[in-house]
Amino acid sequence: MTLKNRIRLSVLSMLLLLLIVGGYSYGVLTRLDHRGQHMQQANLHSVALGQQMLWALSGLAQEPSRPAALPEFRRVLTREGANITEPGEAELVDSLTQNLADYQQLLDNQAPAAARQAELLQLQAQTHRLLTMNLQASAGQGQEAARAVRAAKTTLLLILTLSTVLGASLVLRLPRIVVRPLRRLSADIELATDPGTAGRLPIERQDEVGHVAQAFNRMLGQMQDLRTASRAELIMQRNRMESIVQGLDEGLLLIDQNRRIILVNPVASELLGQPAEALIGELAADVARHNEFLQTLLAAEAAAPQRETPNAPEYTITRHGEEAYYRLSVNPILSYNDVTAQTEFVGHILSLRNVSDFKKLDQVKSNFLATVSHELKTPLASINLSLKLLQDERTDTAERQRIAGGIRLETQRLLRMVGELIDVSRLDAGVGIKLNPEPVALAQVMDYADDTIMAQLEDKELQLHYQLPADLPAVRADLEKTTWVVINLMANAIRYSPAGECITISAAQLGSLVQVSVRDCGPGIAPEYHERIFKRFAHIPNRDGVKGGSGLGLSISREFITSQGGELWVESMPGRGSVFHFTLPVMS
Repeated sequence: MTLKNRIRLSVLSMLLLLLIVGGYSYGVLTRLDHRGQHMQQANLHSVALGQQMLWALSGLAQEPSRPAALPEFRRVLTREGANITEPGEAELVDSLTQNLADYQQLLDNQAPAAARQAELLQLQAQTHRLLTMNLQASAGQGQEAARAVRAAKTTLLLILTLSTVLGASLVLRLPRIVVRPLRRLSADIELATDPGTAGRLPIERQDEVGHVAQAFNRMLGQMQDLRTASRAELIMQRNRMESIVQGLDEGLLLIDQNRRIILVNPVASELLGQPAEALIGELAADVARHNEFLQTLLAAEAAAPQRETPNAPEYTITRHGEEAYYRLSVNPILSYNDVTAQTEFVGHILSLRNVSDFKKLDQVKSNFLATVSHELKTPLASINLSLKLLQDERTDTAERQRIAGGIRLETQRLLRMVGELIDVSRLDAGVGIKLNPEPVALAQVMDYADDTIMAQLEDKELQLHYQLPADLPAVRADLEKTTWVVINLMANAIRYSPAGECITISAAQLGSLVQVSVRDCGPGIAPEYHERIFKRFAHIPNRDGVKGGSGLGLSISREFITSQGGELWVESMPGRGSVFHFTLPVMS
């Protein structure tokens, strides 16, 4: 018998038991209902009529106070005659009718009261007999109904007991009927799919389980054919991928969702300083306890676990006697699960990309742009303005000589600036800037800077105020580089200050340092850009439309000041102008 038919037979058995219990219960309740209705319509109705007759007889004893008592008794007796249900009840009704007629005749003949009273007592006695007869009949029917209920309870309990035994048997047997062959099939499938004992399922049944076993055997044969056909291709693809990964110039480190290292290529192994055999299969946290570089990589992964950050961290590592630059990128590994139809996270891949060539190109670009875009701009602007003045016919000879001298000085300054830019490039390369520290009076620096930017001040109608104390001590600094910084700060102040405003340069001694401040009336700088403006090629949003420089001047100025033992920073708020401060050590 098939599983379907066994399940169907079990369910039908339970349904049959349910129908038997329900049908028997319904029949018992219907019979009890009919008996109750009969009792209510027959005996109880007669009892009610008998009570009404007694009430009417009590009124006859009180006449003439209740003249309607006799018609009321006659009407109730007539209704009782129509409700004869018990043996002997008809004779009592006839006797009551005859006695009522006798009593009426006594009343009509105006018989003595004693005779009427005797007849009335007889009527009351017969009415009591009628009432007692119906009460006894009602009690008998109640007892009969109670016996029927007890018999029905016994029968129903027996049926329920048999149904419970049969139902429990079905509940225990039905799961076995269904589950036992499925368990056997599952065990056979586990055994057949074991690589060590691969085989086919035995076909011992001709039901649904047997059909499943046959289908599995067909599928297993097809799978084995596909496995045999694709094994060589998989091995070839695996070897190809391993060759690609092993030959990459990037370091690859794969960490699964359990934080265990599952792949390390030779470059990553070299960078970590450990062989791949000692890393694969180990927990990344355990290896990081003894490997500082891996600890750094894991910290970067924790900072950006799901994406490659725009400002990816870079690491400088010495390889083959040369410094190499590697940029870390962290990317999640996602896999599509066919069973759950969802994409699941299975780990991270940490890629260390060799960016040494790009780093060198970036350095070359920085040096080139530093030379052509900003460092020559301020002297060339001064020379251009001087040439315009020379072309003016109104300029006298003495003024022309002075302007020509200024052009010569600016030309020499350009040559010196080229040398300074070379120094900056050497600083970027880690070589350092050549300084000529000497006692320098800041008043002398301001005079040199004033001569250079005076034409720009006059062209924009700006005023320049100095606030230099007379007792300001000399500073230990390089005169040319310090002058370059002051000129750059003043040029920026001129560029961003509106026409007709005032630029203030002040200085004060603060212990062993002298602080110089350049204040402008420009649009100001938001606090979030205070450090950014000192980076190479940095530009900030400008709502006033003033075109900025190349983004190198402040960066080079800070390098010049820092190399002399000082600091350069800015204090500014939007709409309140800017104040650039730098410090230099006092000459001891």
